[in-house]
Amino acid sequence: MAKRGSFVIWQLLLFVGVVFICTKSYGQAKIQPANADHGKIVLGVASFYSKSLQGSETSTGETLDQDKMTGASNFFKLNAWVRVTNLSNNKSIVVRINDRMHQRMADRGRVIDVTRGGAIQLGYLYRGLTRVKLEEVPPNTKE
Repeated sequence: MAKRGSFVIWQLLLFVGVVFICTKSYGQAKIQPANADHGKIVLGVASFYSKSLQGSETSTGETLDQDKMTGASNFFKLNAWVRVTNLSNNKSIVVRINDRMHQRMADRGRVIDVTRGGAIQLGYLYRGLTRVKLEEVPPNTKE
């Protein structure tokens, strides 16, 4: 019986260790500063706005429209244009940053919240979260 109990404890410790390692690697944002070749680049996790926020006011005073290509980020200035690339499928969109994320989300490694329309374009609406690369691009960049 003692062997069975120690086996269960080892399984539990292994599970906790794997969860800890996955959370630490999944939740860290990496920032590469701007230089002459490119704007600032940020790697991290993307999420998307809740349906309940449709019509709410963003940090720029605009009304949130889930069909527009906008986003919330604490890593870029308001009104910055950013290319968001889903690292799992290489799909990308260009969004304008018009909102800020709650600090709690940034602490969890989130680097951007996009609209639901953006999450659909990037192919992760049903996953909820995805690893992304954010690249600052010139204003009014299209794709």
